[in-house]
Amino acid sequence: MTQTAKVVARATARAPGSCGELAQGMLDGDYFLVSCPIDMYATATVALSAGDGRVRAPVDAPKSRRAVELTLAHFGRRDMDAHLSLSSPLPRGKGMASSTADVSAAIAATAAALGAEAEMSPTDIAQIALRIEPSDGVMLPGIAKFDHKRGKVAQTLGAAPPMRVVALDFGGNIDTLAFNGVNRDGALQRLQPVFSDALALIARGIHNGSAADIGAGATRSAVANQKLLYKPHLDAVLQLADDVGAVGVNAAHSGTVLGLLFTDDAALAENAVSRAWENLFGIERIYNRRIVSGGVIPIATSDKAQEASLWRK
Repeated sequence: MTQTAKVVARATARAPGSCGELAQGMLDGDYFLVSCPIDMYATATVALSAGDGRVRAPVDAPKSRRAVELTLAHFGRRDMDAHLSLSSPLPRGKGMASSTADVSAAIAATAAALGAEAEMSPTDIAQIALRIEPSDGVMLPGIAKFDHKRGKVAQTLGAAPPMRVVALDFGGNIDTLAFNGVNRDGALQRLQPVFSDALALIARGIHNGSAADIGAGATRSAVANQKLLYKPHLDAVLQLADDVGAVGVNAAHSGTVLGLLFTDDAALAENAVSRAWENLFGIERIYNRRIVSGGVIPIATSDKAQEASLWRK
């Protein structure tokens, strides 16, 4: 698509990032994670024009460009070109679902620009995202249990409870694609009893609205993950969690961040931010955020989207 091509439809969508996961592991041979969506959102806008399926996107967003290409192909729309623009406050390589949020928002914006958002379910978005790389479950509604590698499991456990998370960034980054390309099945299988307990606690906590249960389950998973991706600051964060009244600690299981989990108490969370800056060595950034329900949200669609939907071959 050239810069002078006539735009026939435009749509914008957003998807939440995450503070790592509430849990991640393997059960009965299936990979799973439990999402921890937060109120930091990636936003994608897709503009369509007549063409032959070309996609123009930021040079540093090859995954999102691929997401638009796959979505156009999903709907058989090789008669259109697309221009993708992205904005996001989510840092890269930290385990905060920056790529998944970009990709999910790009898929949803493309479908909306085509006038086909009603035909693109959260599971459809997940399946397209997984064709690009292992993905978080933030495109699914609520708090979700999701097979982040193969998509065999995609289950909403319930709505997000009123909780906050203080995400702690100690620097460094992880290449998620490379990390997930290493076979760790032996260690994952040995840890299955811990993962089962963690998942049961989290599911019960979501069902009953118990932040304490969710925190306890998340802490078990974070500690178990030390055998898979060691985080040198975890012990200090666990101690701080006890000192500041957190209900638990969660981790980016294939990233670098750690999170202090709280009930939705702004004063407790703000105190934790101050104490973290004072007491934790190596802190680079802190994000004090609410946990939210997942799901991709179309937030703006041009009047011409319906016209684009009528051009189907």
